[in-house]
Amino acid sequence: MKKFLALTLSAALMLSLAACGGSASDDSAADDSAANETPAAAGVAIEGDTIKIGVFEPTTGENGGGGMQEVLGMRYANQLHPTIDINGTTYNIQLVEVDNQSDKTAAVTAAQSLISSGVVAVLGSYGSGVSIAAGQTFADAQVPAMGASCTNPQVTLGNDFYFRTCFLDPFQGTVMASYAKEQGYTTAALISQNGDDYSTGLAAFFQQAFEGMGGTIVANETYQTNESDFNAILTTIKAANPDCIFAPSSIATATLLLPQAQANGVTAQIIASDTWENETIITAAGSAAEGVALSTFFDEHDDTNPVAKEFVAGFKAYLNSDPQNLTSNGGSDGVAAVSALGYDSYMSIYEALKALEGTDALNSVALRDALKTLSFDGVTGKISFDENGDAVKNVAYIKQIKDGKFNFLKTQSAE
Repeated sequence: MKKFLALTLSAALMLSLAACGGSASDDSAADDSAANETPAAAGVAIEGDTIKIGVFEPTTGENGGGGMQEVLGMRYANQLHPTIDINGTTYNIQLVEVDNQSDKTAAVTAAQSLISSGVVAVLGSYGSGVSIAAGQTFADAQVPAMGASCTNPQVTLGNDFYFRTCFLDPFQGTVMASYAKEQGYTTAALISQNGDDYSTGLAAFFQQAFEGMGGTIVANETYQTNESDFNAILTTIKAANPDCIFAPSSIATATLLLPQAQANGVTAQIIASDTWENETIITAAGSAAEGVALSTFFDEHDDTNPVAKEFVAGFKAYLNSDPQNLTSNGGSDGVAAVSALGYDSYMSIYEALKALEGTDALNSVALRDALKTLSFDGVTGKISFDENGDAVKNVAYIKQIKDGKFNFLKTQSAE
């Protein structure tokens, strides 16, 4: 299946490249030189004095909370770096924001609207499902997309125009399985959302890793999109008596699942993934959120990286400069990992634009090519990309909700 997808995407790219060849000023000249003529650069050209960068994020729907946190990181980066000089011209960088509504169908429409607006690059999205759904649209237009926290492997697979600044779910699933085993857990239950690439994929990676370490999955329960009653699932899991429950889900699901788990007397340790690092969960679930452990990409209290230290101070000031920013951030000035990734995604495109200095190829394809060899110090660590467009990262942060706050426990590598 993966090989078929990669071949299909490659074929689509070849067709689109063939369709974008150059043309001569008259038919006769075109006929005489067609065999030796080099096709004109494809993609979207940078014209005028404005560079448009698309922000492809959910600001509504089940992933709206996390999407807004990524947007905040991108907006802050744009506030700090609103212009760029290339070949003696100062360009204004304009963010063109669309709401993909946490929905795969709406995501395609949102992606098409960005391409129609003339963006040369795209940032996002929070949510692997919408990123996968829109990926072909960006590839066909030959516009590079830079994901922040879309962790499913399928996002970049076979797509030469999709990159991301986060680690991947095979790594994250293994990290949480390693954490569970280190805690002495030998049995686990899974709860995942049908049809959601992120949720089902991450649950499967956890299961594979946990069983590979000698653990046993005693229950594997699924629910439908927008489901709000988890009592039947929790009753089944409670009867299976697992040591821990791994529940990769949206923020909205977490706020419902945790109180119901508490009401059902579920005492197993609940562990989760990067999506759960959002203040809304603590506010909505209250005491039911206490003790939850999760993996994430960044910790604001890690001062070993000077770039991160500077970012945290500036971003907190940015959040506190506008009450709406605080509301969009979940009600506090805590620095979410996805905001840091959003910042790094913007800076990845910015640094790639800088790399176009001295070249005549000021277009989206040249920008994509620059990303392939990019390397710089980001907020979430050194940023560079492998042959698939995936960030080269091998460390996750484990946090636990304690006393109504996200507390750093440790860094964790995959076994």
